[in-house]
Amino acid sequence: MTPLDISCINTIRILSADAVQKAESGHPGMPMGAAAMAYALWMDHLRFDPADPEWPGRDRFILSAGHGSMLLYSLLYLTGYDLSLDDIKNFRQLDSKTPGHPEYHITPGVETTTGPLGQGFATGVGMAIAQKYLASVLNRQGYPLFDYRIFGIVSDGDLMEGISSEAASLAGHLKLGNIIYLYDDNSISIEGNTSIAFTEDAGERFKAFGWHVLTVEDGNDVESVSKAIEEAVMTSGKPSLIKVRTHIAFGSPNKVDSESAHGSPLGIDELKLTKINLGFDPGKDFFIGEDVLEHFRSRGSQGSEEHRKWKELYTKYSVEYTELSSMYEKFCDGKVNVDDLLPEFPPSESGMATRQASGTALNSIAKALPFMIGGSADLAPSNNTFLNGFASFQSSDYSGRNLHFGVREHAMGALLNGISLTKPMTAYGATFLIFSDYMRAAIRLAAIMKIRPVFVFTHDSVALGEDGTTHQPVEQLASLRAIPDLIVIRPADANETAEAWKTALGISDYPVALILTRQKVQVFDRTVFPPASEISKGAYVMKDCGSEIRIILIATGSEVQLALKASDALLEKGISARVVNMASWELFEMQSASYRESVLPKAMKIRIAVEAGSGFGWERYTGCDGSVIGINEFGKSAPGDVLIREYGFTVENLVQQAEQLLEKNKTSLQ
Repeated sequence: MTPLDISCINTIRILSADAVQKAESGHPGMPMGAAAMAYALWMDHLRFDPADPEWPGRDRFILSAGHGSMLLYSLLYLTGYDLSLDDIKNFRQLDSKTPGHPEYHITPGVETTTGPLGQGFATGVGMAIAQKYLASVLNRQGYPLFDYRIFGIVSDGDLMEGISSEAASLAGHLKLGNIIYLYDDNSISIEGNTSIAFTEDAGERFKAFGWHVLTVEDGNDVESVSKAIEEAVMTSGKPSLIKVRTHIAFGSPNKVDSESAHGSPLGIDELKLTKINLGFDPGKDFFIGEDVLEHFRSRGSQGSEEHRKWKELYTKYSVEYTELSSMYEKFCDGKVNVDDLLPEFPPSESGMATRQASGTALNSIAKALPFMIGGSADLAPSNNTFLNGFASFQSSDYSGRNLHFGVREHAMGALLNGISLTKPMTAYGATFLIFSDYMRAAIRLAAIMKIRPVFVFTHDSVALGEDGTTHQPVEQLASLRAIPDLIVIRPADANETAEAWKTALGISDYPVALILTRQKVQVFDRTVFPPASEISKGAYVMKDCGSEIRIILIATGSEVQLALKASDALLEKGISARVVNMASWELFEMQSASYRESVLPKAMKIRIAVEAGSGFGWERYTGCDGSVIGINEFGKSAPGDVLIREYGFTVENLVQQAEQLLEKNKTSLQ
């Protein structure tokens, strides 16, 4: 290691510590301890182009230990990404390009939002699946255009989180040799030495998962780290974990190897001592030597040259393999039209479960989407998510489009994010609605990143029946609706389900959750009712009875058929009711104020919402004068139709509730 290498590594350390100190918050210890191994990766192995952070042939780098964000920001700035020194100085400040944890879309070069430990680890596995699929479908002899790798830095905390074990297990099974993770083995967590809670042999655990495990005893030995990475790159049949023994806050005389350096600034005095210890002027902040900056920027320029050669190769490829390149470019541009592929379901009183309709629609749509892959958390026969006629994605066939996540909902959510972050891929994953709780962190990150995985949740209410309390969702719909920028769609029948898929795939900046029934629901006659395509507006008037509307019945999913029957029963009593099918709150709120008023006029204040789940939140549409027929307790074990009656989802109860509400309102007006 040359004196210039040492200066470069120490510059990363001091730049990170300076930024944390100026912000008066942050995590200086991790960037200081991991600086040398990150330097070895970025300078010797990582393929990147600061001038084009989205170059398709680049390697992906994930800082799963997102609390160490200044390590990544330092590297991005020093190598020449669109990040200024002022941005570094603005670390953790309002609307800065350097937030407290790395955020996709905010900072150029950040591949995924990280911070919740384990999520970056699992997201990288999703990226690795996408890479294997792209390479299998698009690469040709002499054209290794998509042979990039997934690199990451993971921490003790990442490995403690259960999601990383789920993802690592699947990655080992799939033999994803394109994954190379550096494990920042500093033995320190917030509460102290990791020996208080984490004493397993992580290396042996990962070997059992089917990973190639290497160890570097000195994390400051750049040459040893680089050699380990080189060996990992050559190990194609297994993902690799490189355990690198590091020292948190390396360079700090009094805080090295101390938990006090994890989540707090070093302090002004300790920072000065650290600068002296590492050969820096203690009176200068954010100092970067000219030779250091030139060295880093030359590495960035080298990456731009690698990109130029890649583009030359792609140009030749597009001539020789015009059909493949055209297909790739078409879907990178988001040019998707599935209108002609949507199935049409004939009217039926006996009906069809929306999960079944979803499976039919998915199989029809998939024909037009060669970069759509997905699957289920070991529930494909129940979720109806298997793509017929296509192989399973396995180590023996990376061109398979059916993913088998196993019983790993935690990991599945993050894997879908990793796939979705890879252009031009589209990812979907399915489980029962009750198990969406396992996936919540990943769903939330998808919404934060404004990416578009499709989450398919079936068995959407107590109507699933005999499996009982543990499997019957009650609060899940309300919980999902509480996530900003997540679009939740609960279609009412088979044709709406097909349209829901079309809507989900036509949205570019939002993840979508499809909420589907296990039980059969009526397939409506669309010559009588509005077209199913109206679902794209989130809510629409399904039925009006008479000229003077006295009450509005608002329903979603399987309860729409109930509301329609109740409306007929009310009309027999001389009460005119409007039925509003509100499949998606979020889509409805995106419509114009005039449209929303046409569906739910402010003057029509007497309203009842009916949904087989928690009534929490429905007051925004029913108002103070309305009511909600929902379920605000846990379910029971019994046949589904018995439970539906038990919880009051009957025409008789809905009519009675409507009459009582009208009488109450009449009394209050007198």
